[in-house]
Amino acid sequence: MNRTTGSAEAVRALRRQGARHAPLLLAASGWLALAATVLPAAPPAGVLRAAAVTAFLLTCPGAATVRLARPALRRGEHWSAVVLAVATSAALTALTTETLHLAGQFTATRVLLLLAALTTALALLAHRDPPAPHPAGHDATASHHVTAGHHVTAGHHATAPRRRPRRGRTWMAAALLTATAACGGPAVSDMQDPSSPGPAPASAPAGEPPAQPPAATRPWHSAFHDDFTGRTLDPADWTTCYDWNRGGCTNEGNKESEWYLPGQVGVADGALTLTATRRPTTGSDDKTYPWTSGMVSTGRDHWDAPPRHTFTYGYVAAAIQAPADATGMFPAFWLLPAATRGGLPEIDIAEFINSNRYVDLNLHGLTPQGRDTISHQRYGPADFAGGYHVLGVDWEPDGITWYVDGTPRFQITDPDLIPRVPMELLINLAVGFEQAPSADTDTARLHVAWVGVWQH
Repeated sequence: MNRTTGSAEAVRALRRQGARHAPLLLAASGWLALAATVLPAAPPAGVLRAAAVTAFLLTCPGAATVRLARPALRRGEHWSAVVLAVATSAALTALTTETLHLAGQFTATRVLLLLAALTTALALLAHRDPPAPHPAGHDATASHHVTAGHHVTAGHHATAPRRRPRRGRTWMAAALLTATAACGGPAVSDMQDPSSPGPAPASAPAGEPPAQPPAATRPWHSAFHDDFTGRTLDPADWTTCYDWNRGGCTNEGNKESEWYLPGQVGVADGALTLTATRRPTTGSDDKTYPWTSGMVSTGRDHWDAPPRHTFTYGYVAAAIQAPADATGMFPAFWLLPAATRGGLPEIDIAEFINSNRYVDLNLHGLTPQGRDTISHQRYGPADFAGGYHVLGVDWEPDGITWYVDGTPRFQITDPDLIPRVPMELLINLAVGFEQAPSADTDTARLHVAWVGVWQH
């Protein structure tokens, strides 16, 4: 054997080794991507997580499917297999997402889990069912002779040559699968993070009010604004839990019935929607909660992270539509101190406690002597579930004024009660505070058209 022949044999041996281990790597790929989701969101771990999940969703389910199908390709057509694998992956991701969404079970983690299991099954099937070996004494491409005007394969009966699929058919299949992915569900980019994005809300109500601060003696400038025109929540602005929790959360101090999860937060049709669903969920505290719901905050992902946005003074407002089924529901739009990760003081811009006809406007604080205080006003009746209403508070160093649809409804001017610390913004849909939902209520939704903060 000469040196050239030996090198060729070594290359072929390496290829055989790679082919033998490829199915096992594919089988493990989904579980590695799923494991990466527990990494914190901050760089560089967040970048690694996004890269691992995206790489898996774009390639691995389709690669396992194509490997099992083994389409016949001519030399130089391997790029066709790559395109087919990517298109198949996109189609499988879209169909899995759509199926979970229609079943009301969508979360990015569940999509990853199902696709990881599917990829593992397909990869192991391909590993257990290797290609049939060629007859002894023949290479993969048998030599041919032409005898008496007929095409005859050496060592076999004369048969017509086997037709291989044309390259165009592979590209056509890829195009059809890509179209399926485009029509069947959200794009892969929408599945950015398990904290990312959830079920689409029902059509947003008409008559959205404009986003503007009240008239003032000093000019305003916009410090924060989100009108939810995209298809996902912006992770640079929002997280989906209280900032002292991971893997879901609740408000234990209120003895509420919900466990908050990212999948209950959706953005579509120009609105943020928080959805409460009667679905038992076991929290990270090992307790089972009868309801699953959604919340957003400009705070932290976890205890040691910096908050996304904090505000000290300004006009803070949102256009909100309260749930149609109000009994047992407790939607809130409020501000909490960033430094203490909760506690007092607390500004409740709007609370709907078991009602969509009355809104509570509250300030929880501490006196100079350290005693808890509450200043409270209830406004109504009004049809807060019939469309959007603007709920806002003008928080200044010398006073706080609550507004409902642009009209001042409550004011505090006691300098000892005015908060003077940076605060995070929160919107949540709690369940079971002071009253349980009625037995025939299985879901409720809180719509938010926009959120804004203006400062002088």
